[in-house]
Amino acid sequence: MFKNDTWVKPYLKQYKRPLMLAVFLGIIAVACEVGLMFNSGYLISKSASLPINILLVYVPIVLTRTFGIGRPVFRYMERLVSHNWVLKMTSNLRRRLYVALEPQAVFFNQKYRTGDILGLLSEDINHIQNLYLRVIFPAIIGGSLYVVVVILTGFFSIFFGLSMLVLFGFVVFVIPMWSVAANGARHAQAKVMKNNLYGNLTDNVLGISDWIFSQRGQDYVELHEKSEAELHEVRDNILKFKRRRDFLVQIVFGVIVIVALIWTGNSFDGVHGSGMTNWIAAFVLGVFPLINSFEPLSQAAEESSNYQDSIKRFNELPDATKKPTETSELTSPLTIKVDHVDFSYSVESKQILNNLEIKISAGEKLAILGKSGSGKSTLTHLLRGDLIPDEGQVTINDIKTSDLNDEIDQYIGVINQVPYLFNTTIANNLRIGDETASEDKLWDVLERVGLKEMIKRLPKGLDTLVDEAGLRFSGGERHRLSLARILLKDVPIIILDEPTVGLDPITEQGLINTFFNQLDGKTVIWVTHHLQGVDSMDKVIFIEDGQIEMQGTPTQLNDTNQRFRDLKAIDAGF
Repeated sequence: MFKNDTWVKPYLKQYKRPLMLAVFLGIIAVACEVGLMFNSGYLISKSASLPINILLVYVPIVLTRTFGIGRPVFRYMERLVSHNWVLKMTSNLRRRLYVALEPQAVFFNQKYRTGDILGLLSEDINHIQNLYLRVIFPAIIGGSLYVVVVILTGFFSIFFGLSMLVLFGFVVFVIPMWSVAANGARHAQAKVMKNNLYGNLTDNVLGISDWIFSQRGQDYVELHEKSEAELHEVRDNILKFKRRRDFLVQIVFGVIVIVALIWTGNSFDGVHGSGMTNWIAAFVLGVFPLINSFEPLSQAAEESSNYQDSIKRFNELPDATKKPTETSELTSPLTIKVDHVDFSYSVESKQILNNLEIKISAGEKLAILGKSGSGKSTLTHLLRGDLIPDEGQVTINDIKTSDLNDEIDQYIGVINQVPYLFNTTIANNLRIGDETASEDKLWDVLERVGLKEMIKRLPKGLDTLVDEAGLRFSGGERHRLSLARILLKDVPIIILDEPTVGLDPITEQGLINTFFNQLDGKTVIWVTHHLQGVDSMDKVIFIEDGQIEMQGTPTQLNDTNQRFRDLKAIDAGF
């Protein structure tokens, strides 16, 4: 489990002193518990003898009080130290987990479903905590007590020591190994099923509208209930085995008590004097507290597969200590290359892009056409570095876009199908592009995008509050505000991801004219599904089934490609 671990093992070294203190306090707490029962057994037996002076049992009485007070005090201190240690460890673990995941957040959906992150953050963190609280601490304390018990009993009698070596060894080693063999697989299965339940539930809740619109809401409920029933069945089998195992442990401890009773009865009988018989109850009662120390070892052992799987998942995450790739600042002119790119969202899904190769020069206006599902939007995510190709690479001036991280915002701006406006003032929404922009500069970009007069007529002008998602504005107005942000940002490359979808033809043409007038001189990548306004582009490519089916200037394609002419005619309504 820990052979190549870089997540859990380091904390054992980093916090070794509190760990040793917690273990020491745990051993002392168990020793107080054993001492209390041992001393109580002697005191009860001694007090039940012939009437004696109270002074003869005064020391056992004091020890009983001492052990009685010491047991909860040391147990509380042990819990306080151990849980404080674990909380510190998991705090660092969560921080490291965030550092590892945050740079990869945009790529997370390439490997995991949305719900898988819940399993990683909830189940795995919880298992790592239990690894310390339910395995490492009990194992060290139980192992230490096992050695101490065998040595002490062997000091009184070799036969008694060997008996305890075998019987306690059965509880400490044999039963845990049996638990792992018989029930470990069930725990691993339950963990996988629970993680899948997280993923399926999240995906289905996010897509609940699809279930409802398809009138399959009851099917969704039945599917979820079936998954939960399967998980409950596995858990029931785990509990059934646990009850059988705990019963066996109690039987073994019963045998240990009987062996202790037989040995003490033979060793401290009347031959050695009546005073020695008082030790019989002491030794026998001293065995009982050990049950609480050795019994959890079997449960911890059978859950080890959970911990092993969690540690494996953590160690498969990116190295949080590895410094991000340093990239030199890009200098104009910026050239984008899509070099033999293949992409699919998962191993099981179909390939979205297949051996795609595109070169976009600085200042070039490129139209990317294709029907829905052809891979156009996926290509835009690859251009921004939000996705990583399965094969090939996407670069700007020979630097991978995925390596630019947050710096990509300095070079590429995007206007989406539905630009988002935040529930704050118009000025604050615009200043997302440039936080230092003056009011004059804001009015200037609003004039450039054709919104100055409309904003001026509002009661509070730039200080007018925008409703959530900007619903007080029309679709064309939201796109113009988004363009104003881009103009404030002044990035050299602009991606227009189907910004005119859902607009009427007049608004659409007016918006297209505004885009290309204001973005003159910049590299423009226009993703669209129809050909209105395409004649103003320098180059057109048509993607179908993840491959380029046709490419060239609008004039070349119009002169040489019948399919292009047919598409233009259909788009124009002829």
